Amino acid sequence: MSELYRSAHYTVSATQLSQLPSDAGYEVAFAGRSNAGKSSAINTITGIKALARISKTPGRTQMINFFHLDEERALVDLPGYGYAKVPEKMKLKWQATLSKYLETRQSLRGLMLMMDIRHPLKNFDLQMLGWAKQAELPIHILLTKSDKLGRGAGGNTLQQVRKELSEAGLVASVQLFSSLNHQGRDEAIQVLDEWFELSTPEQQ
Repeated sequence: MSELYRSAHYTVSATQLSQLPSDAGYEVAFAGRSNAGKSSAINTITGIKALARISKTPGRTQMINFFHLDEERALVDLPGYGYAKVPEKMKLKWQATLSKYLETRQSLRGLMLMMDIRHPLKNFDLQMLGWAKQAELPIHILLTKSDKLGRGAGGNTLQQVRKELSEAGLVASVQLFSSLNHQGRDEAIQVLDEWFELSTPEQQ
């Protein structure tokens, strides 16, 4: 089904929930700290290099961006959170917007949460995990930039993250991911296929 992801195209951006497209079909949201490699992960999964542009201007990333795969399915690029140059008041506003999106959006089928493998489970990551848990939303974590660590160190971090999630009472699947060498791309797509109900032989 990877051909579907290569059909991804930008459709709309929203700065508030009232500007979102109609709440129908299937959406999967991508979230992560500003430096976690979120845009690169979206580009790697779709195979489209400049789909989610990596912006150096914080204001341009403070939008909910929709990339539709077809008429029913979309990838949703959530604002990079934890950006240092944004006023605290604006941060709080965006946190409230993201929380409400995760908890009320009916078409949202899952959350892909990106974390730099060298700096996993920071405060904002835990906040996103908490919101998703409240919304009973499936979560899949990509430990990005896994090429920065050796195989042994990467595996150890993967196990440590799973352990910390379990101890915190948080349920999420976790994998290693690298946009540089495409490690974990097929695994991530398999999760998306399930959420988009593409891997189910018979639809009800």
